[in-house]
Amino acid sequence: MTSGQRLALLNDEPVDSAGADLLGTGRAARQLAGLLVGSRSSTPFTLAVDAGWGMGKSSLMRLVDAELTAAPEVHTVWYNAWTSTGADALEGLIKSVLMRFDRRLLRRALHRVSEQRALLRALRALATVAAGPLGAAGLVDELWSSLSVNSQARNEMRDAIRDLAQEWADNAAYAPRRMLVVFIDDLDRCSEETVLAVCEAVKVYLDVPGLAFVIGCDRSVMGPSGLLRDLSPAGTAFMEKIFQTSYRIPVADGRGVREYITWCARTAGIERLLDEPLVDLLAERSARNPRRIKRLVNGFVLEATLNPVWADHPPEAVLRTLLIQYFYADFYRMMTSPPGADEGDVIADFCTYRRVRTLLRTAAPVPEAERPRVEAFLERRDVPRDLTDPSATLERLERELPTVFPDVVADQVFNSLLDGLLELPRSGELVHRLRDGAPALVTLPQQDPAYGAGWPGGPGLGRVPSLAGALAGRTILWVDDNPENNASLIAWFRQAGATVETAVDSLEADAAIADRPPSLVISDIARGTDGRAGFTHVAALRREERYTGPVVFFAGRVTPARKDTARELGALGVADDGAELERLVKSAFAGPPAPPVRPYAVRPR
Repeated sequence: MTSGQRLALLNDEPVDSAGADLLGTGRAARQLAGLLVGSRSSTPFTLAVDAGWGMGKSSLMRLVDAELTAAPEVHTVWYNAWTSTGADALEGLIKSVLMRFDRRLLRRALHRVSEQRALLRALRALATVAAGPLGAAGLVDELWSSLSVNSQARNEMRDAIRDLAQEWADNAAYAPRRMLVVFIDDLDRCSEETVLAVCEAVKVYLDVPGLAFVIGCDRSVMGPSGLLRDLSPAGTAFMEKIFQTSYRIPVADGRGVREYITWCARTAGIERLLDEPLVDLLAERSARNPRRIKRLVNGFVLEATLNPVWADHPPEAVLRTLLIQYFYADFYRMMTSPPGADEGDVIADFCTYRRVRTLLRTAAPVPEAERPRVEAFLERRDVPRDLTDPSATLERLERELPTVFPDVVADQVFNSLLDGLLELPRSGELVHRLRDGAPALVTLPQQDPAYGAGWPGGPGLGRVPSLAGALAGRTILWVDDNPENNASLIAWFRQAGATVETAVDSLEADAAIADRPPSLVISDIARGTDGRAGFTHVAALRREERYTGPVVFFAGRVTPARKDTARELGALGVADDGAELERLVKSAFAGPPAPPVRPYAVRPR
């Protein structure tokens, strides 16, 4: 990167003090803390702090905890459910709560338990001998051992904990009545077994006066259609009893998010690169999610620092390119498609289309000086050069253009991003380097927490099992005059169990089909100067009934006209990226293919 500015990464730690609160969470924290303190006589109860991934649950809970430090006789304890699994979560949560009680009370509880159970008289003796050196942790371990030794003891656990909590909360030495607030975080990240264990601890063993629970989770993830979708009706009813009330964290207002983005940019050292439209873009397209904003900023910092492709380009080029990649992934994929993947220069075509669209949408006739440019563009797309009906001409033109073009042409932020990139020095060289396969060292975050490997950049090996069953024993014939562009995808299909054969033209494909009929044909569309070679070849195969199995077209551009032609040929569809190709390939073996439309001919456009 051709700049001497120092860049820095942002951490993802929750906010724990009012001074670091940039999104106005402190006001809600003060109100929630006040409600908790005012409700101490209503314990036990459970409050859910409800929000999606990255929306500030942990930060709000930390700020509530900070507010509670000023409240008289309110104590807090934290338990991260994500750190335990299954039954360990039940034990870990109960022990975390017991650790907050006084050692004197723990010794007394242990004494009572050992008095009541003859089998545990040895524990009484142990407690008596070791009462001095045993700290709170040792006493809690002994008490847990006493209460969980068998099913009968566990049945008595709730009463024992109730007595202990009651004695702790109502001790005459303390006024007002003491309360313990238990914060449980990251419950929605856990397995079903862990979620149920935590809820069992809360509802069955710790549902006693003096205790209040604040649980951070995404309620939709834990609902019947989410993580706990396999629960029985009785289990679902049990879960409904866990939360007495919920506070849904609202999405931050626009002004607060813009200030947060500005702070992130300033801290990372990129503040001068973000003008007002780009700040608005980040706020809108990140769904105002603080974690997504931080990860995008960190992705930029890492990319700008580590990827050698940016060594000779200004930081503005890095930022604008990555924003196009993140927020306009379909256009970026076409923009950086390797040479030969499809015809034409995507950026030049889009800029010409944008101008032609403007001319055809105006009431005035196309100026004479512009007519050659407009007519040449229409001719390249096999659209009649009839400018007497501009609206119909534009409609026919857009059927022959990538579907993403009409989607983004009216997007002012996208056009500002692209134009700003093209105005930078050596922007053409940068686009060529990206198109020629310059290494991408950093994968930007996707729109949700379950990212997977992501496209572009090739399929991740972690996704192979999703196709392994479908492709085992299958034979795929891939027809493309530039097979090297598909090398990573071919390797991926082979690892998933398929035999993949390649052909560079129709003659090689015909020979391969005659020798061994494939289970699936993947074909390009444009080859050399023939923009419809793939369609013509599949039409001949269908017409002559030399191959009637499933077909998928894989091309650099998907247009409405191409989708219609593929449908007429009985193909499963047209893909322009690995994720869509995976979906279509899976559908080829999920059931009987849709019957093709006859006759098998490529209609003239």
